Amino acid sequence: MGKYLLERFRSPEELANAAADKWIERLQKAQGAAHRVALSGGRISRVFFAAVTERVRKRRISLDAVHFFWADERCVPPNHDESNFLLAYDQLLGPTRVPDVNIHRIHGEDPPATAAQLASAELQRIAPSNTAGVPILDIAFLGMGEDGHVASLFPPPETAPHTGVYVPVIASKPPPERITLTFPVIESAREAWVLVSGAGKEEALCDSIAPDGKTPLAHLIRQRPLTRVLTNI
Repeated sequence: MGKYLLERFRSPEELANAAADKWIERLQKAQGAAHRVALSGGRISRVFFAAVTERVRKRRISLDAVHFFWADERCVPPNHDESNFLLAYDQLLGPTRVPDVNIHRIHGEDPPATAAQLASAELQRIAPSNTAGVPILDIAFLGMGEDGHVASLFPPPETAPHTGVYVPVIASKPPPERITLTFPVIESAREAWVLVSGAGKEEALCDSIAPDGKTPLAHLIRQRPLTRVLTNI
């Protein structure tokens, strides 16, 4: 437990292109088998989604077998500029014509407790579960913040949610009200890919991959068999 694979790139675009190529390769090998992923927001996600869309169009790949969930969402309507769903829909899901039945957004416009409950039930309905009853994603696509947070699991990791599937949280950055996957769900994913890009994240990344790191990403790495970290820092 606690291993990570660190891959360095020269730019956000090179990082995004590499991640897109690796994911498309996974999908092609799966040959249409059901595939469940969680998406994240952030600037690098925008570049990553665009890279995936370009490859899907050029190679005429179908995403009909992929079910899309979210690692976290802000408590805003789906057409709000801060919505992680809107970013993914505009850059990836809409352009590649993903069927509506495969898009399982978090209803950020609902009361947080209701939104978390509905999102939890939806993931449990679609994904298989492990022996502990935790739903299993094929890949959790994550970013990392300047403080080492992943999804909306903010430091210190000891106080972040460690039970449930999706839960409401109050973030340490705006907008404060959010819904997030819990540590157990991300830890149980078959793969976790962390795309780390942007200024001011060098210290958090170094801390996260240290054996005694104190960030939420460090905690995640310690709890998983392997975490893939792709960065241009």
